[in-house]
Amino acid sequence: MRLFLLILALFLSACGKEAPKANINIGSIAPTFQTSRVDGGAEHFPAAYFGKPLVVRFWADWCKYCEGEMKAIETVYQANKGKLQVLAINAGQDKATINAFIKKIGVTYPALLDENSAIARSYGVVGLPTTFFIDAKGIVRGKIVGEADEATFARHVQELLQ
Repeated sequence: MRLFLLILALFLSACGKEAPKANINIGSIAPTFQTSRVDGGAEHFPAAYFGKPLVVRFWADWCKYCEGEMKAIETVYQANKGKLQVLAINAGQDKATINAFIKKIGVTYPALLDENSAIARSYGVVGLPTTFFIDAKGIVRGKIVGEADEATFARHVQELLQ
């Protein structure tokens, strides 16, 4: 029943004026954004990441698949540290909620604020989790909508790093 209500809520939210502005897919130029990190720093994409491979992951603490997948991403992130950056953009929650969740699961890659889901909308995110793999030139080279295991995530990262 909870799954049905979640799907219904996502469907209804997509029908209003807050519907995603774009449908970003493989080959698309990744939308630019500016926001804050949970630790207080500023993030500017692509300015801070041009020339570097990047994973942009949209999530929320209520997403039943996000916790396990974020831990799996941490493993791949650690194995590729220095070659790859991961940004975990929280869609629609406040700083305190994000901080508590990140501390609970113990991931070390940056968590970013998107309290009004404006960044998520600019990427066309309609469900969580959604992950984009962006090359050094700012082009989306991979996209996962929904849950993925560590092996799938690692495969996308290796393709991105080639």
